[in-house]
Amino acid sequence: MAPRISRRDALAGIGLAVGSAGCAGRARNLAGRDGSSQLVLEIRTTPADEDPHGIRIARALAENLTAVGVDARVETMNVADLHRTVLLNHDFDVYVGQYTEVLPFDPDELYGLIHSRFAAEPGWQNPFGFTDLETDEHLEAQRASGRADRRAVVADLLTDVCEKQPFTVVAFPDALAAARTDRFVGWERGPPVSATGLLGMEHVDGGRADGEPVALRLVTTDGRISENWNPIAAEYRRYGTFMSILYDRLAVVDDGTAIPWLARGWEWHDPETLAVELRSSTWHDGEPVTASDVAFTYAFLRDTSMGNAETPVPAPQFRGRGSIVESATAVDDSTVRLRIGDVGADVATRALRVPVLPEHVWSDRAEMATVGGFEFDVETTEALVTPNEEPVGSGPVRFVEATPGERVVFERTPGHFLARAGSPAADDGSNGSPAGDDGREGIPDAYLGTPSFDRLEVSVVGSDVEAVQWVADGHADGTVSNLGPDSVPRIGREEDVRLVSTRSAAFYYVGYNARRAPLSNPRFRGIVASLVDKAAVVDDAFAGHARPASTPLSTSPEWVPEALRWDADDGDPIHPFRGEDGTLDVAATRDALREIGYRFDESDRLLARDQ
Repeated sequence: MAPRISRRDALAGIGLAVGSAGCAGRARNLAGRDGSSQLVLEIRTTPADEDPHGIRIARALAENLTAVGVDARVETMNVADLHRTVLLNHDFDVYVGQYTEVLPFDPDELYGLIHSRFAAEPGWQNPFGFTDLETDEHLEAQRASGRADRRAVVADLLTDVCEKQPFTVVAFPDALAAARTDRFVGWERGPPVSATGLLGMEHVDGGRADGEPVALRLVTTDGRISENWNPIAAEYRRYGTFMSILYDRLAVVDDGTAIPWLARGWEWHDPETLAVELRSSTWHDGEPVTASDVAFTYAFLRDTSMGNAETPVPAPQFRGRGSIVESATAVDDSTVRLRIGDVGADVATRALRVPVLPEHVWSDRAEMATVGGFEFDVETTEALVTPNEEPVGSGPVRFVEATPGERVVFERTPGHFLARAGSPAADDGSNGSPAGDDGREGIPDAYLGTPSFDRLEVSVVGSDVEAVQWVADGHADGTVSNLGPDSVPRIGREEDVRLVSTRSAAFYYVGYNARRAPLSNPRFRGIVASLVDKAAVVDDAFAGHARPASTPLSTSPEWVPEALRWDADDGDPIHPFRGEDGTLDVAATRDALREIGYRFDESDRLLARDQ
C-alpha cells in the first residue's frame, strides 16, 4: 500500500527552531549537489525567535516534499539577510515570507510583486524572477482600466496568478496586540501599524497636564527599529510603521480613501499628467521641502544608482508604485508635475503614497554598496542598505535617540502642518505657511492637531511573553509587533490588559525562484503548492488565529471571483491539498510528478530532470 503521511506527522515539531545555516553557496545547479542525483530544494526563512510562523510553514512543507522524494532542507537566516538574499542576490530555491500591507489591499500591489520588467533584464526586479508576458498584459490592463471595467480585468489577473503560482498564498493571520486603555484610546481600530494608526491614538486626558510631556510607549520584538531608519531599505520592514510617521507621503489612505497629506491637493492637466501642489513644510534639519525633492524621489525610486550602474537599481519595496510615474518635473518650489503612464485614477493615486526623500541627504547615496559580512552577487546601492542613522524626514515625528537592540525615541515635530493646523499663529504666516493658510485643506478633522503625544518611545524585548508583561506592568501602553497566538491566553490572565484583534492584509506565502529549474515550470510549482496544507497550518501553527486563503486579495473579497475563493470544505479551488483529512496522498503526488516528466529511483527519490 502506498505510504501516506498524516497532518500530525507533517507538523510534528514545527514549533522547534532550526539552527541558522547562514548563506549557502551562490547560484548553483539543482541537480548533482553533494554528488547526488536526487532533486534538492532549500527552503529559506527566518528563525523561530524572529518569526515562529514562517519556520512552521517551512518545516511543514519540507516534511511533505521529503515524503514524496525531494531532498528538502530548511535554512534559516535573520530577516535582513533573508530579504537581501531574495531581493538583491536572488539566491534561493524556495522561501517563506510575509507580505505586509495594510487594508485596503489594492490589486495593483501585484504589479510590484510579479511584473516582469523594472530594469533592463526581464524578471530581475520582482522577487521571484517571474517572467510571463500574459501576466504582464493582465497587470497592465488592470492599471489602465476604468473603475467600471477593472473588476473583470482583475478577475482575469487573479485567475492567471493562481494557475501559474509564482508564489503560494498560505494564510492571513489576525493582527494581535496587547494594550491598556488607562492612558491612550484608539486601540479598537487595531494595532497602530501605520501613520494614521499612530496619529489616531488619543491621550485620555486630552492634553498635557501641568506642562508635562506626554509619551506614547510601545513595545516590540523587532529590534531593527532601534538600528535602522531607512524607509526604502531592501530588507522590508514590517508595515513601515515608524518610517511612515518619520517621512511624509504626498497622500495617505484614510478609511479606504486617498487623502492629501504633504500634498495640498492634485489635479489632472490631461489624461497622463498630474499636477501636485505641496503644503509648506520643512525637513527635520530645517531645510525647506520643495518640489525638487519630490521630483528627485521619483527618479531615485526608479533608479537608486542615478545612472551610475550598468542597469537601473530600483528600490524593491516601492518598485510597483514608483513605476506608475514615468517622470516628475518641478514646475516651481511648490508644484511638481507627474507624467503618469496609461493608468486609471485610482491606481494613479497609489503613486502618491511613497516616502518623500530630501535630495540634499539622499543624492550622495547612489554609489555602489558593500556590507560587512554579506556578499552581493549583483550591483546594489548605498541607498538600499544604509541604516540611515541620522534620519531626516518631514513627518509629524522626528528622531531623537536610540540604543541598538533596546529602544528608540521620537518626538513631536514642531511646526508640522498637522500640529500647527488651527493654532493661533497659523493665520499670520509666522509658522512658515502663507498668511491665511492654516494647513487644513483636505485633512480630516480627526488628524488636525495630532499627534496627541509629545514623545514616542519604542522598547525592544526578546519575546511575545515579555512584551505582554511590559504592558501588564505598565511599562508600555501596547505592543506594536504582531503577537503570536500563544500570547492570547496570557493576555486574558492580565487584569489591566486587553486583547486587540483585527483583520490583517499581511499574508504569509511561499515564494519560488522561477529563475531556476524545476521551479521555472509552473506545473511543478503547482504541485509544490498542493503540498501546503493551509488548513492544517492555520489550526496548528496559528492556533486558529488566521484564515487560509487562495489569493493575495482575500481580505478584499470584492475583487475575488467566486471560483477563486477559499472553500471551507474543498480548500484551495485551483491547487487543493493533495490528500484528505489532513493526510498527504504520497502515491497520487508522485503520479502527478511522473505526468509532468519526473522519474524516481529504486528508493523513491525524485530525480532531477537531467538524471
